[in-house]
Amino acid sequence: MRPTIHRTPLALAALTLLLAGCGTGAGGDGGAGDSASPAPSSPPSACASPGALGAADNGRTVCVAVGGTVRVSLDGTRSRPWEPVTSDGGGLKATNSGVVLLPGDASAAFEAVSAGRARLRSSRPVCSKEPGRISCDALQEWGVTVVVR
Repeated sequence: MRPTIHRTPLALAALTLLLAGCGTGAGGDGGAGDSASPAPSSPPSACASPGALGAADNGRTVCVAVGGTVRVSLDGTRSRPWEPVTSDGGGLKATNSGVVLLPGDASAAFEAVSAGRARLRSSRPVCSKEPGRISCDALQEWGVTVVVR
C-alpha cells in the first residue's frame, strides 16, 4: 500500500523554485544551461554573422568571421533586469549597439576584430525585486561562446 502524500501550497511553491533552478544559475526563460563543450551552431568553414542573439541562445557556440558583428538583445523587466553584457576572451571589440532600451533590457554589439574565442555573459535575478514579492538571491545566467575566424 502506497502512502498518501498531501501537498500544501507552500511545499509546491518550494518545489517549483527548486525545480526552476533557484540558486543553480540555470533555468527560467534563458534556455538550457551552459555545457562544457557545446556543438558549434554552424560548420567551421561557414562563419557568418549569427544575427541577433537572445535569451534562447543561452549555452550556444556561434562562429563569426573577422569583420562581422555579433549583436545581443536580452528582454528583461524592471523587476528582473539583465546586467550589461560583458565579453571575456579574445577576438571581439565592443561597439555601439545603436539600440534604445526599455528598463530591464540589455543590448550589446561586438565587432569581430581578430581570430579568437570569447565568452559573452549577462545575468538577472530569478525572483522579482519588487517589495512585497517573494525574493531570493539566485541569478539566471546567460552565456554564449563566440569563435572568431
